[in-house]
Amino acid sequence: MALFVYIAEASYIRNCMFKKFSFIVIVFILVSTLSFAQEGNGYTTALGVKFYPGAISLKHFVAPKNAIEGLAYVYDEGFRFTGLFEVHGDIPNAKGLMWYAGPGLHVGSYKTKFGGGGSFGVDGVIGLDLKISGAPLNFSLDWQPSVEFASNSRKGFAAGWGGLAIRYCIN
Repeated sequence: MALFVYIAEASYIRNCMFKKFSFIVIVFILVSTLSFAQEGNGYTTALGVKFYPGAISLKHFVAPKNAIEGLAYVYDEGFRFTGLFEVHGDIPNAKGLMWYAGPGLHVGSYKTKFGGGGSFGVDGVIGLDLKISGAPLNFSLDWQPSVEFASNSRKGFAAGWGGLAIRYCIN
């Protein structure tokens, strides 16, 4: 019985340390790039929400056509942090509308009836980005497939990520 308690406590401590480390790494990456602001699609930085699954979204242009996006999801009694590097391109005759695509990484932790634990993997994203002229609003619609490497019950390809983001343009 004592061995079981020791193993459970060690697992809990590792899980907490993984969450804290993941959070610190994501925050460091996002904050360190804010000093390299370049205006992209009529804005430099935008903060908002992304629907399905629900996430907080922070998008920041680091060059005129390159942005990073940080996503913080809460789902399945856990969380997931995703960082994406997005290359943007103009769409002719569509003012304020751009396409984007790029790679990314994610880390997280979850618990379900099928198991749980730490999670990490690679992501891709492809979508459309719209900046409303004259208003501090930005919308995006994208698909974000990913591949899980370290989860117990969710290894492999996941096609259900992505969605509609609504953001307030900070600058």
